Amino acid sequence: MELELWISLVTLFAAGGLTPGPAVMLVIASSLRYGMALSMAAAIGICVANMIWITLAASGAGVLANQFPTVFLGLKVAGLIFICWLAWKTATQPVSRHFEEDVVSVLGVNARKPPKYGRVVTLFFKGFGLQLANPNALVFFGGLLPAFFDVSTPIFAQAVVMILTVTMTELFGLTVYAGGARALAHQFDNPRFARIFYVCAGLVMALSVAWALIAQLL
Repeated sequence: MELELWISLVTLFAAGGLTPGPAVMLVIASSLRYGMALSMAAAIGICVANMIWITLAASGAGVLANQFPTVFLGLKVAGLIFICWLAWKTATQPVSRHFEEDVVSVLGVNARKPPKYGRVVTLFFKGFGLQLANPNALVFFGGLLPAFFDVSTPIFAQAVVMILTVTMTELFGLTVYAGGARALAHQFDNPRFARIFYVCAGLVMALSVAWALIAQLL
């Protein structure tokens, strides 16, 4: 993978990983209830599910690139358009005045606590199951990743780079939320802060599209 495309990929997934969604909500809720260390078990489960999604996307991309190059090119263009749409949706998504309450409701205030020795496993599978069953993940990875594959180099090597890149950026974002769970949840209760954050994330995503286009045209 060319350096320019890799930088674009890092930028895109860093912005996406820092934007509150189901995975972020689970990690914040876990951190508020069980502490940062245990919440990372949920974060790792999310990252393992991402690896499966990337592997599936790479397998499909490999088949299309080899047998239907024109279709694959169209898929790459559609992926770039999809990222633009995702950037717009991120920037304009509704903000909540009760974000902290929404976070707490993810695990449920009255939910039965798993035994101490089982919390790590339980939280891992909560994160893994959430991300694997999340239909948005299918659209996200299936729609985004083809735009970053270069058919002139082996798909397998690119998939490995993507797995490492996405895992590191995802873990970074989830670690930030786990470490500052209470402060961040409180900040997102402020509509002004939330709107500025979402707009900035959307702009970063749009920038990643521009970077990817420049890298592939040069």
